[in-house]
Amino acid sequence: MGDRLSVGNTDGPHAPAAPAAPGTAARRREQRGWYFYDWAISVFSTSVITVFLGPYLTAVARAAADARGYVHPLGIPVSAGSFFAYCVSLSVLLSVLVMPLAGAAADRSGRKKPLLGAFAYAGAGATSGMFFLEGDRYLLGGALLIVANVAFGVSMVLYNAFLPQIAEPEERDRVSSRGWAFGYASGALVLLADLALFSMHESFGVSEGAAVRICLATAGLWWGGFAVIPLLRLRERTGAGEPGAAGLGGGWRQLLATLRDMRRYPLTLLFLVAYLVYNDGVQTVISQAAVYGSEELGLEQSTLISAILLVQVLAVAGALGMGRLAERFGAKRTILGSLVAWTLTVGAGYFLPAGSTGWFFVLAASIGLVMGGSQALSRSLFSHLIPQGKEAEYFSAYEVSDRGTSWLGPLLFGLTYQWTGSYRDAIISLVVFFVAGFVLLTRVPVRRAAAAAGNVTPERI
Repeated sequence: MGDRLSVGNTDGPHAPAAPAAPGTAARRREQRGWYFYDWAISVFSTSVITVFLGPYLTAVARAAADARGYVHPLGIPVSAGSFFAYCVSLSVLLSVLVMPLAGAAADRSGRKKPLLGAFAYAGAGATSGMFFLEGDRYLLGGALLIVANVAFGVSMVLYNAFLPQIAEPEERDRVSSRGWAFGYASGALVLLADLALFSMHESFGVSEGAAVRICLATAGLWWGGFAVIPLLRLRERTGAGEPGAAGLGGGWRQLLATLRDMRRYPLTLLFLVAYLVYNDGVQTVISQAAVYGSEELGLEQSTLISAILLVQVLAVAGALGMGRLAERFGAKRTILGSLVAWTLTVGAGYFLPAGSTGWFFVLAASIGLVMGGSQALSRSLFSHLIPQGKEAEYFSAYEVSDRGTSWLGPLLFGLTYQWTGSYRDAIISLVVFFVAGFVLLTRVPVRRAAAAAGNVTPERI
């Protein structure tokens, strides 16, 4: 069951013993503080990316569109129905430039916390600014989305890079799963309040559009408010580079060195490629589900919010439950099982009849049960495969495709819709990511990859 630690294991030799860890009480305190960044930032993924911004920004773009349904940012003709997906894709292309630089600078300087705080509050500020998105201001909405999503991605690089420093190898699946569970619980709590405001907006004396803008802005305030807790609790570690090398030039030099260094760990790179592929599918389903439900299935916004709320609640149980499965079967096998479930779920979504609220809730429940676990276990598994002292650099590559920053999936989704005019064709096109990711992950000997990076592995991995 899973890759077991034994002399006869075909994944390769054991890594040397790990150095003594910090005191348990201090480590637990840091872990509890670390969980709260998931609590702070997951509201952006849920309320902004998954629920409100896609349909709302699409409506704003359509209000600005010409007779053929096209808007023209920078003179480029873009289907209003694809504008949101293209903005998500563009944001990750910009993230590709910024994430590795921030990761390299953080590892060389040992100053993850100031960088984490800077990007957290840049993202929170841009999200709060979405309150002013109304009328035909689609360019404002696109710009704020790009800034917020880039800041989201970079801050997650720095946040994830703390995981191997605050958790022992045998703790990481549990700690990572709890972080995701915190995030989904937070998303569910805020989304419940959003649902109340949206459903009863007339009772509160605001229009439906104003209610959406309030929900978007409060997500930014929530992000910024709770980011204080991890910034107070997490400890800095000494950087791996020379003093003063963390500036802009030093960061780029370290990035080039990191890219050369990654060739020394081909099995880690193979896992990263597999993750980038299947997580593109996961993130695109998350970011485009509300658009699919509203535009193709004709579901009301309140129905979509309720379905996403169900996803959030079940994702808490799913993340914790899959963490338990990983303890028994290993993280790799558990992730492979989740990819089979993702493939079946997306395939079923293609056949949903328009207006079928009940089946849409069944689909949402299926997504919730596998979503948190597949992401949490991928994060903890990757933490075993990277060399010590280079966590932020390696997590910067990992984060390029994490959560709402995937770009190939939204690009394929947007292009498929623009070519066919069908969101059903767009959603079924995502199956290729789960199938290809499954095939690639089966080829990764994770215990051998961890040993090659110089890490001790738990009994099952």
